[in-house]
Order: sequence, then C-alpha cells, then structure tokens
Amino acid sequence: MPISRPEIIEPGQSEVQIARETGRALASRLERGESSLEFRDAGTGETLTLPPSAERALLQVLEEMGRGRAVTVTSVAAELSTQQAADILNVSRPYVVKLVDEGTLPARKVGPHRRLLLGDVVAYKDSMYARQVKAMEELVALTEDLGLYDVDPK
Repeated sequence: MPISRPEIIEPGQSEVQIARETGRALASRLERGESSLEFRDAGTGETLTLPPSAERALLQVLEEMGRGRAVTVTSVAAELSTQQAADILNVSRPYVVKLVDEGTLPARKVGPHRRLLLGDVVAYKDSMYARQVKAMEELVALTEDLGLYDVDPK
C-alpha cells in the first residue's frame, strides 16, 4: 500500500519503550558494521531486506519515537512555505524571505508565494551550523591567545 502523503505518527506509551529497545539494538548492529537487516513475513515466509540507508533512517525514526516524539518521513524534494522553512531554521519568516530574495536560499514562486525545497532548507541549516561552530572555535582560540582563560574574574 503506497503512502500518498506524509503522515504524522504519534507513538503510544507502549510503543515508546519498544522503539527505545529496538533503536538501541539497531544502533548496536550499525556500530558493529552489521547491515542487511532482514524481516520475515509471518504470513508468507518471504524475507525482505532493508537497504543500509533505510536502516539509518529507521534508526532516526526509532530514536525520536523512543523519546516519545511524533515523527513523519518526508522527501527532501517536498516543498515548504516560507513559514515552514523559518520554523525549521528557527528564524523569522521575513528573514527567510530576505534570504530567498538575495538568492542565498533557492525558491520558486507559485503565484505570490515562495516555495522552498526541504533539502535546500536542511542544507542551509547545516551550513549555518558549520559557520557557527567555526566562529565559536575562532573565539575560543582568540580567547586562549589573549590569555583570558587565566584571568581571575574577581
């Protein structure tokens, strides 16, 4: 049965514990380099093999469900509104519009509305995080060079 649109899956209380335990077991398998997770259909006896990339995705789903959080699986080709992109980036909608208008974030217009690809928004978020980490590392190095860690704050 194909899934036509992303569905929000809210784990029940009993499912949270199962997800936690299954997630730990899957994480352990992946850390040991074991892949090719297989499932056996109890009705037909048919064996199904999960691709390694799907195993990593499944682990992420199980980790979130193990924390009691609802999940959904969405293609990176999914289109977002500027508000949805702002929510993902944890910035204001006008800031996202500015990023689109200056060409920093690619988007297309649908009538008067801008639509962004989820993959582009996630890539921008990753680059934003990398720039923040680099700036923090430079700040720490500068503070060390100036000997400010050795100064008594009193």
